[in-house]
Amino acid sequence: MDFQTEFKPVTIQPREIEELSFQMITDELGEHPFTPEQYPVVQRVIHASADFELGRSLVFHPDAIRAGIEAIRNGKPLVADVQMVQVGVSKPRIEKYGGDVRVYISDPDVMAEAKKQNLTRAIISMQKAVKEAEGGIFAIGNAPTALLELIRLVKNGEARPGLVVGMPVGFVSAEESKAELAKLDIPFITNIGRKGGSPVTVAAVNAISLMATQLD
Repeated sequence: MDFQTEFKPVTIQPREIEELSFQMITDELGEHPFTPEQYPVVQRVIHASADFELGRSLVFHPDAIRAGIEAIRNGKPLVADVQMVQVGVSKPRIEKYGGDVRVYISDPDVMAEAKKQNLTRAIISMQKAVKEAEGGIFAIGNAPTALLELIRLVKNGEARPGLVVGMPVGFVSAEESKAELAKLDIPFITNIGRKGGSPVTVAAVNAISLMATQLD
């Protein structure tokens, strides 16, 4: 059967689609409180989610963009809470400066320790990550328990991340974990409320890595 539609796309060129999308986002978002350095992150988060409410809910530490760019250009690792974040980030832009993208949640030692302590693998993965990724970017888009554990480790002086991009989605502890992150005096990007997720966390990281490469 031959299915037909009267709708014709404005363009089928990838670059033009992105450019048109970004212009539509700018037009629809209108006035906003974000700085020129923060806006590319907001724009890409909205682009990834088609959710203006989510975009407007973003919260930035004043040093977040600078710290993220420096971490990438200094070859620091990027730690993802789950494989979905690891897969989505632009690895070539991270690796260009000597960094790499890591995820610990499925490591055999993490799984064994989580079972032993009856804790989530996300919690144990953060305990391992902070020992191996000092000064790196921690991108948490799925597991509120990972973000809460990272916050605890920061408060205890056991973790010194360069930037935390914390936007886990969900109902149990997601909103609260982001509120706790926003209280820390370390570079962070987060959002208010239950919304979030791996795709928008990836979008934020990719916006920063793109800004990092544009300085060359």
